[in-house]
Parts: sequence; C-alpha cells; structure tokens
Amino acid sequence: MPTSPAESRYDVAVLGAGPAGLAAAVSASQAGARVALLDSAARPGGQYWRNRGDADSGALHHDWSTFRALRGELRGRIDHLAQHAVWHAEHDEHGLDLYALCDGAERIVRAAALVLATGAYDRQLPFPGWTLPGVFTAGAVQALLKGHGVLAGRRIAVAGTGPFLLAVAAGLAQSGADVVGVFEAGHPAEFARFPGALARNPAKLTEGARYLATLARHRIPYHPRTAVIAAHGDGELNQIITATLTREWQVVPGSETPVDCDTLAVGYGFTPQLEIPLQLGCDTRLDVDGSLVAIADSRQRSTRERVYLAGEVCGVAGAAASVVEGHLAGLAAAEDVLAATPDPKQLRRLRRQRGSLRSFAHAMHTAFPVPAGWIGWVTPDTTVCRCEEVDARTVEAAIDELGAADPRAVKLYARPGMGLCQGRVCGYATTCLLAAREGRTPTADDLRSLTARPIANPIKLGVIAAGQRTGPQTKPAGANSTELKNYSVQCHMRHVIL
Repeated sequence: MPTSPAESRYDVAVLGAGPAGLAAAVSASQAGARVALLDSAARPGGQYWRNRGDADSGALHHDWSTFRALRGELRGRIDHLAQHAVWHAEHDEHGLDLYALCDGAERIVRAAALVLATGAYDRQLPFPGWTLPGVFTAGAVQALLKGHGVLAGRRIAVAGTGPFLLAVAAGLAQSGADVVGVFEAGHPAEFARFPGALARNPAKLTEGARYLATLARHRIPYHPRTAVIAAHGDGELNQIITATLTREWQVVPGSETPVDCDTLAVGYGFTPQLEIPLQLGCDTRLDVDGSLVAIADSRQRSTRERVYLAGEVCGVAGAAASVVEGHLAGLAAAEDVLAATPDPKQLRRLRRQRGSLRSFAHAMHTAFPVPAGWIGWVTPDTTVCRCEEVDARTVEAAIDELGAADPRAVKLYARPGMGLCQGRVCGYATTCLLAAREGRTPTADDLRSLTARPIANPIKLGVIAAGQRTGPQTKPAGANSTELKNYSVQCHMRHVIL
C-alpha cells in the first residue's frame, strides 16, 4: 500500500532561504507566527549569500553582517527545512499546501499563509560556441567561488551586461584569477540619466566604485559597448571573439577581435523564478528589463489570498531590496493570519527603503537594456536549446514553415524547452527569436507560456503515484484522484527523472 506523505502545519511557510526569505521568516516569527522556511540548499543564504558554512569568513560576500544577523534568528518558532525541493503548491480547504521532496520522499507542508521568495537565475543569450566546455553563466562562476572556493578557470573573460559583471570580475581577481577583461555590452554612462535614483542610493555608488578600484588595481580592462559574439575551441574554450556594438547591439563591421582565454563568464541579467507563483495563479506583468515578474501591492501581498511575494520574484532589484521586501511580506503574513499589529514607524521606514531601492533597480534596467540586436550574432546553426540540441535554423523553420505563432507552439514543433531545464535557459531566447520574426517585441503572454510549469522540480514517477494529493489546478473537470495522477504524469513526462 502507498504510504501517505509526512505532513506539517504552520502559520506561515516561506519558500526560499535567500535574502528575502530569511527576512520574511524572521519578521513573521518575531510577530508571533510559527514559520517553516523551506529551501532546496543545505545551508541558508540563497544564491547571493551562498557560503561554505560557519568557517566561511564572508570575505567574498557583500553585506555579510546582515546575513549573519538573519541567520542568527533561525531558531524558536522557525523550522528551517533545508534540502526540501518544492515541486508543487496549491490552495485547498486547509489553506496552502507545498509538496516538497527531501531525501527522495515527499513531504507536505501546510500553512495558513505563504511567502514566495524564490529568487532568480541567470538570463542567457545564445551565440556561436556558447555550449563549449569553459563557457559558464556569470552566476555559476560566482557560485563556484563563493560556495566552494573554486575558480572556474585561470584565464577568465567576463561578459554580458549590468553591474553584476563588476562583482564577478572583482571577486575572481581577488581570488587569484587572471581576468583578461570585462566586456560590457551596454555603457555605465547611461546611469547619468537617473540622477535622482543615484542620489537616493549612495551605497550603490560606493559599491560600484569599490569594484572599479579592484579592477584598476589588478589592471583589468573594462570595455563598454563590447560583447562576446562567438566562442571557439577544439573540445573546450580557448578563444572568444569580441566586437564593438552600436547602441542597439548591432556589430560594428571590422571591430571583431580575438581574445585568448580558457573560461568565459557571461550573463545578461536575471530571470525571476516564477513556477510556484504561476501554479498558485498569481498575476504577472512585463518588467522594464523584459522579464516576467509577479505583481505585489505595497505590503507585498500578491493577487492571490494569503500569498505574499518578496525579492527578485517581483523584479530583480538586488539583495538589499530583497531583505526589505522580505520583512514587509513577513509582517503582512503575520498580520493577516494572527492579527499581529505591525509598528507603523517600521512600516514607513521599510516602504521608504523599498522605494529608494526599486528606483535604483528601474534605473539599472533602463541603463543596461537587452536590445534585440543580439539576434544578429546568432547564426543558423547556433544552438538555442542545449538540452534538446535545437539550433536557430530549426526554431525559424517552426515559425516560417510550420506556422508556429507563439512560443508554446515553437516548443511543441521544434522542441526547445522540452529538456531537463524545461525552458529556463532557452525560453527567453526562443521567445525573442519568435517575436523578432514577427516584427514585434516579446509580451508577458509570450514569456508566461514558457514559464508556467505544474512540476517545478524534477520528481520520480513513483513519488507521484504514491502521493495522496488532489492534483494540479489544471486538472480535468470531474476527474477522480487516480485520473488526476495519470493526467499529471502524462502531461509532464518530459520533466520527470526516472
């Protein structure tokens, strides 16, 4: 006979133990709530404060004191459920249910309120050679360094767009890597258009100046309006091709330059992790950086009852904004569930901080956009979906010859997004290629069609079969429990690890 999954009940569940999740858990607990803090990692901190445990000095981490203070509060009414990978969430008669995998077994966490602080992951753009060994996302290189003390290579190029490149290059240089250059597709001078946002965030200016000083000290060249448009190597990376770009990211003819390196860290911003918010029916919108983000009100309440949002899921704004929004979300959840009365002065202070930090995020995204000109770097045989080995030629054929008119149809006809990552890496690029083919820009509906996933993490068929659950929100009307399980399995076979 199947064994029912273990169940636990809480006032507030918080999904994600990064800056936003830690802050939400602490604030809800201090307001009197019994809190479950779920995270797939073994230690708290998320991607931003990825660490190697208590022995880690935090030398490579920004604002380490904030993390230590939040981590120190993970006691009392907070149950830190580490290594819990949540694969599904839903409303039912009990409130909100999270279905998590831990050590191969399913656990159901039930709560009266849920704070979603699921963070974001690197946004990638395809270019010839980007699948070569030695080409990493900028976030992956940073994670190896912070989480394991490992340099991804010895002679490293850092490329893409946005201030995050400075942090990556500075950390690599301080750890002994030979950083051959930072190749910024945009231009930091664009920040001059937003003097108000800069004036309200002097700490951001100080942080950027410190990174630039590190680059200068290590004699690392910084190349604005320059991108890596190709990577070469016989089995592994040994050379990149850079080029000067116009404002719209079109390659300036004759500017192509070879650069020898064994590693490339490349990133074009971040994509919010929205599987769970979409499972719960939270409304979304298109942010200024072209990402799909979830909608929250002034107290971080989503458009779904007793579901709260904090941090990058609302739009990428950095760790400081995530902490502030986490505190707001935790306080709102405790207020709604326990009628806890928040301090009005604290709320005003948090809202003021959020306003300042969000204004900087808006300026950053506007100053470092991702124009459609990058599509001109893509050749017909450039891989778009590395999981399924789908190239640009195949994607374009699905649009031009098979009549695919939306990203979901492209996925069905040509298979990008059908692999293990389920479109997390290729979804944005596929959407952009389709939109460009149709002479328009991507829409929120475009991105949503490749972001919604009823299974948010890989799960074995046996776990689905053994679990006593009511099925996803998209269940067929009138289906019984056995039919629901079969429906879930049939619809999502490509995301299941046997």
